[in-house]
Amino acid sequence: MRKNMDEKKVAIVGASRDRMKFGNKAVRAFLEKGYRVFPVHPSEKQIEGQPAYRSVLEIPERVEMASFYISSSIGLKVIEEVARKEGMRIVYLNPGAESEALIQKGRALGLEIRDTCSILAIGADPRKY
Repeated sequence: MRKNMDEKKVAIVGASRDRMKFGNKAVRAFLEKGYRVFPVHPSEKQIEGQPAYRSVLEIPERVEMASFYISSSIGLKVIEEVARKEGMRIVYLNPGAESEALIQKGRALGLEIRDTCSILAIGADPRKY
């Protein structure tokens, strides 16, 4: 079976097992919309049935998009890993994750920064999750 090069994939940075947190709601929303989801969390092994990774650099395949659910101070460190991850070029900075410094750093690293809610951007309603 040939791999679909157009397959939709996303890394949810700051994914959570807590179903009340947006880092979990995003995992469920993207799964429901047909994405392959790669939760990223430093200590979790699995989130919503998906294997979790400690860093975007540990994801074993090419993923074009990341969605941040972490503080901007942590994001300033993680954005450098995103820039080093082959193929990863789009970063959603969800409400609470954004800062002018993070936006500027991401753009300086050549990333496409989207300062908006990724759940809404894929046509889902966060209140549903």
